Amino acid sequence: MEAWIAEAKALLAELVAVPSVSAEGRALREGAEKVAEVLEGLGLRAELHEGYGPPVVFAEGGEGERTLLFYNHYDVQPPDPLELWETDPFVLAEREGAWYGRGAHDDKGELVARVVALRRFQEKHGFLPRVRFVVEGEEEVGSPHLEAYVADKRDLLKAEAILWEAGGVDAKGRPYLYAGLKGIVALELRVRTAAFDLHSSYGTVVENPIYRLSRALASLRDEEGRVLIPGFYAKVRPLTPLEMEVLAEIPDESEALREAFGVRDFLGGARNLDFNQRLYAEPCVNFNGFHAGYGGPGSKTVLPAEARAKLDFRLVPDQDPEEVPELLRRHLEAQGFHDVEVVVLEKGERPARSDLAHPFVALARRALEEAFGERPVLYPNMAGSGPMHPFLHHLKAPAVGLGVGYPGSRVHSPNEHIRIRDFERGVRALLRLLELFFLGR
Repeated sequence: MEAWIAEAKALLAELVAVPSVSAEGRALREGAEKVAEVLEGLGLRAELHEGYGPPVVFAEGGEGERTLLFYNHYDVQPPDPLELWETDPFVLAEREGAWYGRGAHDDKGELVARVVALRRFQEKHGFLPRVRFVVEGEEEVGSPHLEAYVADKRDLLKAEAILWEAGGVDAKGRPYLYAGLKGIVALELRVRTAAFDLHSSYGTVVENPIYRLSRALASLRDEEGRVLIPGFYAKVRPLTPLEMEVLAEIPDESEALREAFGVRDFLGGARNLDFNQRLYAEPCVNFNGFHAGYGGPGSKTVLPAEARAKLDFRLVPDQDPEEVPELLRRHLEAQGFHDVEVVVLEKGERPARSDLAHPFVALARRALEEAFGERPVLYPNMAGSGPMHPFLHHLKAPAVGLGVGYPGSRVHSPNEHIRIRDFERGVRALLRLLELFFLGR
């Protein structure tokens, strides 16, 4: 093992050892302090910014006329269920060519890759380029305070380009990068039809909340998945010719995914470009769970008093997560569901997509191609969500994500890991991007 790989492993082990679980409010200050220590070890000036939830780590330093901003997060998902981990989730373990631990990929492994790439740049070229870091502690719970932070600190965070938190290779080992993320808003629908659960014989005269809520949910989309709420698509930004071209270049993995997921078919029979456009460029409503009545063994003849359903809307530019709940309320009332309560569970995140024609996107593609020896897959935005919008909006700079993971990294699951070979190639790509960005060669 090369010396720099051993150093990276040791650094990752220090970060993984801090159980910075934001959902539990656990060890977040310790996580922030450890990240600040790591960035100071690189030669940057690091400080903890207070007043925005858990401390936000800000670091800057280096020399040169251009500035690159790195976004990462130090919080992780809860490790549960613990019995499914083969080793302690907060003790980095190496086996079969991979590093295991909570945060090994999301997002501590990605942060280490950036630190190592900058260190290698410094050793190779004799100076540290001008960089800034923003490392927050609430990404795994929706980054509720990050928008205010970026708005308040916009002058301090100013940069020509932003390197987003993660990336890697796809199922076939092809490198990929992305220039945006979908937005999201999570809600709960509630219906109560009685003060308490009743004997089911009253079903002849008392409304059943399961029936009411299921009908309300069925009114939200058609059989192909298109949202039926009036005005929902009104602000969807049309795709540009370049975005359509990039979508057409994404390899068709629909059949492989259909088999892997064990589904009979995709909504609307989506395949090829239609599949990619739906997945990466269209919004949707998704029902996360339905909770009502009795679900235990055997029979219980009950008419439940209440039913609840959790759902989320995935949004694309320029939809507004604050507007969607109001559109939903109007739709339900128009359909006669005045008794259905709409409760917003999280603030939501706006969708974001960088300009694919920006030179930084081309530099990132070139860096990946030179490091991996094959043309990378470019996604206009990923199907998932994250807090990219405040950076694009307030800093007026493009953001691109590339990193060191792969689809089997088990992000958010037991036995989270990264493969060492992916880490090595990811660092090589990061180093090449730094050279292209700062040296122009």
